[in-house]
Amino acid sequence: MQAYLRSWRQSAITRGQLETACFVSDKLLALTNSEEDAFALAQKYFAAGNYTRALSFLSKSDSAQTSPAARYLAAHCYVQQNKHEEALDLLGEKNPVHLVTTSDSARRKLQHLSNGLSSKQHGKTKLPSRTQRADRSEERDREDASKIKYEAGMCYLRGVCYAKQNSFDRAKECYKDAVRIDVQCFEAFDQLMKNSLMSPGEEWDFLESLNFDSIQPDPGDPNNAPEAADFTRNLYITRLSKYARPDDFNTAIETLSTHYHLGSNPDVLLSKAEILFTSSRYAPALAITSEILEADPYNFACMPLHLALLHQLNHTNALFALSHDLADTHPHEPCTWLAVGTYYLSTNRIPEARSYFSKASLMDPHFGPAWIGFAHTFAAEGEGDQAIAAYSTAARLFQGTHLPQLFLGIQEIALGNLTIAREYLTTAYNLCDRDPLLINEIGVVAYMEDDYMSAVRHFLLALSIAEDNEAPPQQNVSTRLNLAHALRRAGRFHEALEQFDEVIRLGLQESGVFASKGLVLLELEQPFDATVSLHEALAISPQDPIATDLLTKSLALLEGEGVLGGADEEAVDVGFQNRLAEVRQQAKTQSKAPRQQRRVIRQQEEYEEDGDGMDLDGASDPRRS
Repeated sequence: MQAYLRSWRQSAITRGQLETACFVSDKLLALTNSEEDAFALAQKYFAAGNYTRALSFLSKSDSAQTSPAARYLAAHCYVQQNKHEEALDLLGEKNPVHLVTTSDSARRKLQHLSNGLSSKQHGKTKLPSRTQRADRSEERDREDASKIKYEAGMCYLRGVCYAKQNSFDRAKECYKDAVRIDVQCFEAFDQLMKNSLMSPGEEWDFLESLNFDSIQPDPGDPNNAPEAADFTRNLYITRLSKYARPDDFNTAIETLSTHYHLGSNPDVLLSKAEILFTSSRYAPALAITSEILEADPYNFACMPLHLALLHQLNHTNALFALSHDLADTHPHEPCTWLAVGTYYLSTNRIPEARSYFSKASLMDPHFGPAWIGFAHTFAAEGEGDQAIAAYSTAARLFQGTHLPQLFLGIQEIALGNLTIAREYLTTAYNLCDRDPLLINEIGVVAYMEDDYMSAVRHFLLALSIAEDNEAPPQQNVSTRLNLAHALRRAGRFHEALEQFDEVIRLGLQESGVFASKGLVLLELEQPFDATVSLHEALAISPQDPIATDLLTKSLALLEGEGVLGGADEEAVDVGFQNRLAEVRQQAKTQSKAPRQQRRVIRQQEEYEEDGDGMDLDGASDPRRS
């Protein structure tokens, strides 16, 4: 009968019939009264969302204190009920660091197996028996294998509890220990990456320290272990920050796409889109995220990036449709209200955007995009103090990303607090030194401090990084304009003029750009070209006071000078006089022409005399009449 019930229970679990599984498990427990079946019943109640009933079955025995599996399940029930203090009391505060394995320890272990010395036999030193040492190691691993994954899971739950208490440093260490103990504990690894608890450099150092060789995919086929380790490592690489080591990213993605045929997998596609986004290549990134959502319309891992791209490219209609769909289908998801807030932000309805970003952050206090959007609404209205407070909260929650520090620096620049701005931007630079926007802002601070050569260097570096990222030139036109201004203030007028021309060619045709170009041309003693540029500035903004003042000065420099200037103008006057003499000579030779034709010639001569003798188009030539 027990075998029949176990088969029935497993069949119900396979079909997703949790009520049937609970019903059968209850009868099986009544027959056996074993702790194993009690734990199995608690698992079924947990899967069905009956956390209180699961805890009651676990608490009837001492298994929650003696069995790692039962203790993990009981703590998980507390976490699901938001009873984090009770969960920590059950889990304890210390992680089992003696179970941690790293790549370094694996290498030391291998070296110990191959080079260590054993006891002496008959007075002769003998190399150790590799088989015996390996067997003892494997025996120890087998003893721990039944509970090591649960120990890693409990480290993860400790991290969740600490994060709920805003103890992010302790949460980070718990997550890291969970992955070090069991490299396949993806939940902990995902929390580290998703919440940006480490800087890009720290992420790579942590990845390199993991012992992927500890993965045992199939006990019957140990030859698959190296391939499984390499496969898992490449999967984890795709989750890291995209601001560091792009070549390693491309290699990992290429391997997963070609060797394992994961090129169309949503996670791999999302990694490609993130790389394009950090390179400011928004249109191709949006094509990839749209492909992901077409196959899986409610892939919430992809949603924040997709929303950012729609906002960046000003696709308000798509934002409107997506927001309505999410509000109808997933009203309890924070990402839904992030989408609504993004739509209102794109349509410049700031108060509505702020309310929905706030709603998303209240639903999930650790949802980074909602905090950044909430702060953006204050910045859009020029409320610097409130924006700084919101960005500071984001910086405290997400210590591994440079973006909150960057935005704090931008706000301090707007308020004129250059010293504080430089501190924020330096902190951001220490976290990420490959963001063109960040380096541009550092150049702006140097420019405002009158350190123009430093500003030029930073602007050139930002443009160089953007070029390496293959970003469209239009995405960095503001940085190029800043470079032009810095070169102008540094007295390098010819280079500044080249940059202003490039800015105009890239499509930034604003009054200030033409006025600045006119100022450079005046410095180069080219008043005629300056006048042309300043007229273009006033054509765009007729009330521009700077362009008007510069045009007055430019016209003053042109007084007493011909339009063509010097010898060229004299040559033109001589040409006109010669032409006039030829026309009059022709008129005399044709004095016997019919009356009507003579009248035409006389009328033309009178016109020429009235017009100071200038004939520009040869209309007086009788041969043209």
